[in-house]
Amino acid sequence: MQRRVLVQEADFDVSDECRALASSSRCGAVAQFVGVMRDYNDGDDVLAMALEHYPGMTERSIDAIIDSAAQRWPLLSATVIHRVGELLPGSQIVFVGVGSMHRHAAFSACEFIMDFLKSEAPFWKKERRADGTERWVDARDSDTHALNRWSDHAE
Repeated sequence: MQRRVLVQEADFDVSDECRALASSSRCGAVAQFVGVMRDYNDGDDVLAMALEHYPGMTERSIDAIIDSAAQRWPLLSATVIHRVGELLPGSQIVFVGVGSMHRHAAFSACEFIMDFLKSEAPFWKKERRADGTERWVDARDSDTHALNRWSDHAE
């Protein structure tokens, strides 16, 4: 299986990433998710967000998530790109994409990778709010719920 895991400050081109995922002549489906920074969170206007990670550990964690997805679905390719550094509203934060022979596997694997990435990869986010204060972003109950549903059934 072809895979790419990148943790970087630079932006990414979604079209280029999708083309790379579909490079195998066996690929019949590409599913992708792109996370974009909002300007509003938990009732507050947000001006910027700083994303931090633990180099090396973060990439190994993402590799393990891709391995888990590849054990559940017949993937041909997978790419995870996660940005770090300071981001502004409207900025792309994360790209998760998978290629497979069939759409059901591609959709499910993409969602699985994103759910685990959101909950288990070591990233820390600090928002800078419009009132001049900063706060660390806590895990959401909805993310835990999304993660837990994967233990309920095998695809």
